[in-house]
Amino acid sequence: MAFARWRRTAPSERADALRSAAASVRDRADELADLLCDTTGRLLQEARASAVVAADLLEEAAVAGLAVPGRVLAGGPGAADWVRAEPHGVVAVLTPWNDPYPAAAGLVAAALVTGNTVVHKPSERSLAPGLMLASLIAEAMPEGVMTVVAGDGEVGAGIVGDDRVRLVAHIGSTTTGQEILRRCAHRGARAVVENGGKDALVVDDGVDARWAAEQIAVGAFTNAGQLCTSVERVYLHASVADDVLHELGRTAKRWHAGDPRSPDTTLCRLVDEAQLDVVEAHVSEALDQGARALVGGRRLDLQGPWYSPTVLTGCTSEMQVMREETFGPVAPVQVVASWEDGLREADSGSFGLAATVLTSDPAHAMQAIEELDVGTVKVNAVFGGAPRGSADPRRGSGRGRGYGPDLLGEMTLLKAVHWTTGAG
Repeated sequence: MAFARWRRTAPSERADALRSAAASVRDRADELADLLCDTTGRLLQEARASAVVAADLLEEAAVAGLAVPGRVLAGGPGAADWVRAEPHGVVAVLTPWNDPYPAAAGLVAAALVTGNTVVHKPSERSLAPGLMLASLIAEAMPEGVMTVVAGDGEVGAGIVGDDRVRLVAHIGSTTTGQEILRRCAHRGARAVVENGGKDALVVDDGVDARWAAEQIAVGAFTNAGQLCTSVERVYLHASVADDVLHELGRTAKRWHAGDPRSPDTTLCRLVDEAQLDVVEAHVSEALDQGARALVGGRRLDLQGPWYSPTVLTGCTSEMQVMREETFGPVAPVQVVASWEDGLREADSGSFGLAATVLTSDPAHAMQAIEELDVGTVKVNAVFGGAPRGSADPRRGSGRGRGYGPDLLGEMTLLKAVHWTTGAG
């Protein structure tokens, strides 16, 4: 049985296998980038960078996996007591289409390095890139240690419901994640899920308008807004709202749609027509309810599912575009009277993945860090962060630590041992 052999493989050998997989991914980064670009429309430069990040995550796990913590306890005389970490068994890894390489590499690597075997199903919406990455990792493993499965949601549901699967690790939609949690709870399996977000960005009084506009645009329009941590709603302090909106309108018009392989292209297409329908529905409803499109608000006259970079003003918390995940190049804006009002609005809703605040006031920054009930708070930068971070998503955004060294703890079970020298 593959699991029985793999769990008894020395951790250093498991780490070596992951390093081999990382080298293969790094060597094939250009091919992986081309495939992701063709399949989802991701800009080629960004697609290549995501493949490199996947290789980095495999290597990081190879290092961190050698230090999975157990601990020695203070036992009595003639006894030894300790706690050891053991693998679950078979781990199912179900990953999304929008950023498939880092999502899969992080979860798969953490499961493998801790001695689990893996069944991996990449999203059917980015199947070819997902299968290529998975095959590169699987080829570096002993036979049977990693199994790759293609299929739709029904196939995924079958994997989640299989009694042989002891842990399900999922990154994807909130609806799917909540169903996974229910099914796993029903049969006593464990689950780590990172679901959708509706990440807020709050702009404080006194912030430079041009810089704030650039941050909003990068957060809302990168990958056409199809990232879990895209900026999905914006709260502007009334004192800077007019200036920021003026600059944001100018900035949005500079985002250029076109060939994803061209270095001049900054806006990519949406993944498919179904996602375009969601974006159109959210924007149309907002406009019908009184919002105004400062920029965009329409399809682009290009072949495929293209949507214009859009800035909506006059938005309210009741609108779908401020409550539900849009996953498109849309920056809906609500003006607030104070910093406190902005934080209160940012902390509302059913999601709690991440949030960004732009402020020059250290006290306001610390207030946001302490009060925002989200997994990640970013101050003065919509993207970025040091390696080896970890976070717990809140509310509908998931459960469990889905990345970083703390993910290794999710992939193991603890066993307490008490051993005395006496034998009758």
